[in-house]
Amino acid sequence: MKIGIISDTHGCLETWEQVFHAYFQDSDLIIHAGDVLYHGPRNAIPAEYNPKQLAEVLNNCPVPIVTACGNCDAEVDSMVLTLPIQSPYSYLLLNGLRIVVTHGHNLTDDAKRELAERLKANIFITGHTHIATLEKLDGIIYLNPGSPGMTKRPDGHGTIAWINDNKVEILEIATGQPLISEILA
Repeated sequence: MKIGIISDTHGCLETWEQVFHAYFQDSDLIIHAGDVLYHGPRNAIPAEYNPKQLAEVLNNCPVPIVTACGNCDAEVDSMVLTLPIQSPYSYLLLNGLRIVVTHGHNLTDDAKRELAERLKANIFITGHTHIATLEKLDGIIYLNPGSPGMTKRPDGHGTIAWINDNKVEILEIATGQPLISEILA
């Protein structure tokens, strides 16, 4: 099973299309960790900002998308998207993996660990920071795919992640190079 993982698209249509065609079009599922359409009041409006068109593209995506509500996702976004985006958490059971998805903007690291343990997560996915991270603690993989179009990485490179075969990887979207990998146990 191949699962594409993305967060913090913030209405960036061209970046979504690039990522989808290069990495996600043959996925079985796409997980979005929130901040789908709106650029947010703390972010500059990117040149490619087109939330109306991005909503249309997501609505017609041939790959199923599961998302969690980000701090920039509003009820009005639900009026243009056919996928539910107002749930603060999504819990998936896929091929025996328990995957928890939340934007994470209101969770401390301790709260993330406590929740992941309570929900017996194998993978705990967040977004919000726009900086990709991947670490394994006490058998649980904590993943933030970063942001593909509005990254806050010092090098300015956008990132996504995927679960492919028996591995979780963060990829730099410009080159496709894996930045960090973790084997699923």
